[in-house]
Amino acid sequence: MMRSPHAFAVAVRKPSGEIVIAERPWRSLGHRFAFLRWPFFRGSVVLVESLVNGIQALNFSVNQAVPEAEGKPADQTPEEISPWALASTLVLAIGLALALFVALPHYLTARSLGLSAQSFAFHLVDGLIKVVFLVLYILGISLLKDIRRVFMYHGAEHKVIFAFEAGEPLTLEYVTNHSTLHPRCGTAFLLFVVVVSILLFAALFPWLPRFSQNFWLNNLAQIGVKLPLLFPVAGISYEFIKLAGKRPDHPVLRLAAAPGLLLQRLTTREPTPDQIEVAIRAVEAALYLERNRDGHERPVD
Repeated sequence: MMRSPHAFAVAVRKPSGEIVIAERPWRSLGHRFAFLRWPFFRGSVVLVESLVNGIQALNFSVNQAVPEAEGKPADQTPEEISPWALASTLVLAIGLALALFVALPHYLTARSLGLSAQSFAFHLVDGLIKVVFLVLYILGISLLKDIRRVFMYHGAEHKVIFAFEAGEPLTLEYVTNHSTLHPRCGTAFLLFVVVVSILLFAALFPWLPRFSQNFWLNNLAQIGVKLPLLFPVAGISYEFIKLAGKRPDHPVLRLAAAPGLLLQRLTTREPTPDQIEVAIRAVEAALYLERNRDGHERPVD
């Protein structure tokens, strides 16, 4: 899956070995509402749009990977997901993520250690629990064969992006030489989110009153306060990761990006040549649409 400012493309290798591509123009919410492109606003928009794109890409991938049934060829454009199906999938995914990485760490910190949310120690421990959960989650899903292949394709995407950013030809010879670890990866973004949330919550919560004398109601209210704060947390984290990607040689930014690159050793694998080929085709499709937005048809190969 590749996305440029105005194009979205997904390349999938079918069981027959053929590579099929879904491509279409992309218009971000930021292009429709100018304020959503402002720094510290755009991070939340990018996060939500990435979730939508990911679900659409997985839907197309599954359709192509399943053997053709009833003699009907699979479409080469993504099957449209109904708004209700997309919304319910997003709600379920976000709900599970909030339960595992927000509510449960908060509960364990408050219940097991008896720390007050007004203290910095509370948010530090809360953040460390989130990191442990994240690493265990990644390690757990990496045991699945299909997920390991996803991580290999993840590495292929990074290699191709590195080659493109270096101005090199998008060929196997050049792409193979690059690293699978990229500073602007979403994996690094997750760690920035944890660090920023520790600092922001630790600065804000000492100013908040105790919402209730009841343990459960008080902590439920505190979790409720955290949820809307995830939007500025995502916005700040996005700006950090964007800056780290632009200034990879800056010593402070390189140090800040190091944990994210380390975590990528779990979420990326060295890809095979045929996987790199799929990633190259996805980038080429997105670039073609990006450079030819006047409606002309692609010439026949």
